[in-house]
Amino acid sequence: MTTPAERRRPVAVTVAIVLVYVGGLLNTAFGIIVLLSRYEVTPDLVLPVSLVGAATILLGLLTVAGGSALARGSRLARNLLTAYLAVLVALQAAAMALTELDPVLTVALVAALAVIAALWVPRRARRYFRRTAAVETASTVPTV
Repeated sequence: MTTPAERRRPVAVTVAIVLVYVGGLLNTAFGIIVLLSRYEVTPDLVLPVSLVGAATILLGLLTVAGGSALARGSRLARNLLTAYLAVLVALQAAAMALTELDPVLTVALVAALAVIAALWVPRRARRYFRRTAAVETASTVPTV
């Protein structure tokens, strides 16, 4: 059985969760800005800019949705969020090449990389996700 001290979420994980929510909402807003910037580009770039903006909005919303699973200590959520954020970094780089929103997208790019770092760098955060999965597995195994 786990003690209350073992079930407490480390501060680094709480910071990562807050960054995931804020980053997801900001990426959704940046996606809307990219989508609206399609009116400022040449006609041959309208479709690519629209697709990049729509994909950024979708991945931003998926990031927000993954924040609640991350708060419960899900390793799958942490891996999925990392994948979402990696794709968002690529989309933001593509948006920087297609539009003239370089200052705005630079902030979004740095924010996405900060969230990835917050998810993986702190040692206590890694132990929290490992321990939670072990506790969930142990609690589902029937005892005789």
